[in-house]
Amino acid sequence: MAEIKVDCRGETCPVPLVETRKALRKAQTGDIVEVVGTHPSSKKEIPMAVKALGLELLDTQEKNGVWTIRIRK
Repeated sequence: MAEIKVDCRGETCPVPLVETRKALRKAQTGDIVEVVGTHPSSKKEIPMAVKALGLELLDTQEKNGVWTIRIRK
């Protein structure tokens, strides 16, 4: 099992979602993709995309305007 990190700090839509999708495509079943970003609407869009793809949203945290979303493929 691997952990894939996607750093999208400072990027705006649709970059964080596009980068998250790319990472999820490369990931193997059971891998964890961790996305870090600062764009507020991506924080909402990524979990919606995860749900639409039928993947597991493990965790969403935000601290000082920087959010982290963890997804299991």
